[in-house]
Amino acid sequence: MPKPRSQQISLLDTPYYHICSRTWIEKRIFQLSKVFSIDICAHAVMHNHLHLVLQVDVEQVKKWSTGEVLERWHQLFKGTFLTQKYSNQQNNQTLDKLQLAMVESTADIYKQRLMDISWFMRSLNEPIARQANREDNCTGHFWEGRFKSQALLDEGALLSCMAYVDLNSIRAGIASTPEQSNFTSIQLRIKAAIKGEQPTSLLHFTGNEHQKKPTGIRFSLKDYLTLVDKTGRILRDGKRGAIKSKTANILTRLYISDENWLKLTMDFECIFTGAVGTAEHLCEFSEHVGLQRTGLANAQACLNSA
Repeated sequence: MPKPRSQQISLLDTPYYHICSRTWIEKRIFQLSKVFSIDICAHAVMHNHLHLVLQVDVEQVKKWSTGEVLERWHQLFKGTFLTQKYSNQQNNQTLDKLQLAMVESTADIYKQRLMDISWFMRSLNEPIARQANREDNCTGHFWEGRFKSQALLDEGALLSCMAYVDLNSIRAGIASTPEQSNFTSIQLRIKAAIKGEQPTSLLHFTGNEHQKKPTGIRFSLKDYLTLVDKTGRILRDGKRGAIKSKTANILTRLYISDENWLKLTMDFECIFTGAVGTAEHLCEFSEHVGLQRTGLANAQACLNSA
C-alpha cells in the first residue's frame, strides 16, 4: 500500500528526491521548474513513463517577496480576486489593511505550495490528463496511480540515482550512447559541455564538494559524464569489469564499491523501495517522518560497502 507523502518527503533530511510518474514532455518540466523553487537534477522521458531527480530549494523561497510569489503562482493558477487585484499594477488599485492581510496569508500558502513536490507533480500531470480526456472524449484518471517518491539522503544516493535515470534509455535499448538518449538530462548536459557550458534548465555541477560555491551538485561535471559513460558501457555490454581510474576515484570518495555501484545503477528501484541513503542517514530520516527503520540491510550492503 502506498505511503502517504508525509512519510516520503522530509526536507529536514534532504532536498533531493527521485520521482516517477507517467510520461510528459521536457518543455513542461522546465517551465514548472522556473515557477517552482524546485530544480531538475536529472530526468528521462521514456515512451510510457517519466523519471525525475529533483532538488527542493528552500532557501530560494525565503527570498521571495509577496509580489514575486503571486507572479509565479499566477503563471499556473488563477489565484483569488484579491491576489489578482494586488498583482494588477496597471489599475493602481489600493487594498485596505484587512485585504492586504488576506493577500499576505494567501501568498504564504502559495509559497509553501511552490516548494511542494506534490503540487509540482500535480501541475505536471493534470494538464496532460485533461488533454487526453478531451481527445478521447472520456472522463476519469489518465495516470495509473500517484507518483512514486524516494528521498535521496546523501551524495551516494543522489549520484547513483542520477546515473540510474540518465541510463534509462540505454538500458531500454532505445539509445546506444548517452548523447543519443533523447529527452534526457544527460543528453542536454553533453550538448552543453561540448560548448563549454552547462544547461540552464538543469541544476549545475559546481565542482569539488569542499569548495564554497553557489547551490548546485557538488561534484565535477566532467567526472560525472565520465562516470555515466563508463557505467553505461559496462551495462550495455553485459560486463562487470573493473571501472577505470576517474570513475573509481568518485566511488572511493562516496564509500561505494565498484561492484555495488553497478548494482545501484542497474536496479535502483528494485534495491530501494523507499528513502535511499546510508544506514545512518536512513535511521535519522525514519525518525523524522515517523517510520520504522526499513531498508537498512540494502543501505548497509550498497551504500556502506567500501
